[in-house]
Formats: sequence, structure tokens, C-alpha cells
Amino acid sequence: MPRYKITVEYDGRPFVGWQRQDNGPTVQGVIERAIKSFCGETVTIGGAGRTDSGVHATGQVAHLDLEKDWPAETVMNALNFHAQPDPVAILACEKTGVGFDARFSAIRRYYRYRIVNRPYPLTYDKGLAWHVKPELDADAMHEAAQVLVGHHDFTTFRHTRCQAKSPWKTMERMAVYRREENVFLECSSRSFLHNQVRSMVGTLKLVGEGRWTKEDVTQALEARDRKACGPVAVAEGLYLTQVDYRSPAEDAASLAEYQASLTASATPASEEKA
Repeated sequence: MPRYKITVEYDGRPFVGWQRQDNGPTVQGVIERAIKSFCGETVTIGGAGRTDSGVHATGQVAHLDLEKDWPAETVMNALNFHAQPDPVAILACEKTGVGFDARFSAIRRYYRYRIVNRPYPLTYDKGLAWHVKPELDADAMHEAAQVLVGHHDFTTFRHTRCQAKSPWKTMERMAVYRREENVFLECSSRSFLHNQVRSMVGTLKLVGEGRWTKEDVTQALEARDRKACGPVAVAEGLYLTQVDYRSPAEDAASLAEYQASLTASATPASEEKA
């Protein structure tokens, strides 16, 4: 059974998130229906990031298994055709090894947050960015963001219903910069907590407005208390832009290690002692 890796772009506004749910349309649901229409198979796809309602993606990654060995280009074109008119596009498709998992094989995820910083309302960008009227100091935001780089307990910036086993994450990079009226925050880590990026952006916005300092961000982080967090930024400014993966050889080795562990756990204790 061939496995395919797809790179997905979507406008998150019509969806209640990536993951299939009963309370509204989802990106996963659109793609799975497109697969059904294409080849008649009922397939559950796996995604690299479970983006929330209203969050967008320019580089989401998912994997899917099909019974027939279709050319990757055929799969990509068919899914794009059958996903219409929903705002979901398959940007790339390739065959990959069975050891590849869009979520668990990922070694790094990249997010970008976009703020449109101007006094007048948004028009065609409405729903695609956070509109902030007060002038923001992007340099001060960038300096304060460096407090969050490294291995920390991010309880302060974690949703109270976050299902992650540990609040400890390693933030590899955070950068804030201005491009005319746009203020961007970019960050990367192996994985993120629920609402972590939006919580950090909301806190750094206070710094940009001059209401908080770098020292206030440090105190909020060290408090390890959700109540110490600034306001959570709106979902529509957040984009999942890229996911990095291990090499195929590393994936094969990981699969072999996993299969060996299953074999060892199934070996009777008498045989292990022998």
C-alpha cells in the first residue's frame, strides 16, 4: 500500500480547524472527501499540525495511504479538482516510505504571525491578519521575544485545555520585524503547545505598544501561570508555513527500531532469559 506525502495550503476562515470534527467543516474533512471522490476509498489522513479554527497554512503537510499505486502527480491533480470550491490546495505530492508520518516524523515546524499595523480598517486583508491600530515598536518586540528563545516551561503561554504531556518546549528562533504597515513574528520549534504562538504574540504586542517591557515578558515566562499571559492574539493572523522532516534513511532506521521493539515486547520471558 503506497504512502503519499502532500503539502497543503488553505485559507482557514471557513473551517473550524484542521482536524475532522462534528461541529463544522474542516480541512482534513475536505481532503478526505476529495480522496473518496477520486478513487472511492475511505481514508483517514494524518497532518503535521492541528491548526485551530481560522488559522491558515501555506505549508501544512499530511500523509495518506491508498490501495492503488497511483502516480503522485495524478493524486495531486485529482485532489485539487475534487477539493473545489473549498479554499484548499495541494501544492506538492510525492510517494514516501511507510515509516513516514506527517506528525511524528517532523523535526521542526515554522509559524508566521501577521499584524497589519495601521489606524484605518482592513478591506481585502480582513480575516487574513490581526488589525492593530496603535503604532507598534517592532524592534522592542523583537528584543523581548528573545526571552522566549531556548528550552523553557511555557505554562504561561499554554491553553488551559492543552493536551500536551509537558509544558517544556524548545523555541529555536523568534524574530519580529516590520515591512511597511505589516509586523511579522516568525518562530520555529520541533513542536508547540496549544495556543502557544498566539499567546506569545499577544504578550509581545503589549511590548510593542509600550505597555510592557522585556523584563515583564521575563516575569510572565517565569511565573508559569496562565494568568500572567497577555491577551491571546486572534487566530486569523497565524500561518503554518513549513515543516521539516528527517531524511528517508533516518525514517527507515526509525521504523526498523520501532518494529524491533514490537518484536522484543512480544518475546516470551523464558526465551529472553535463554
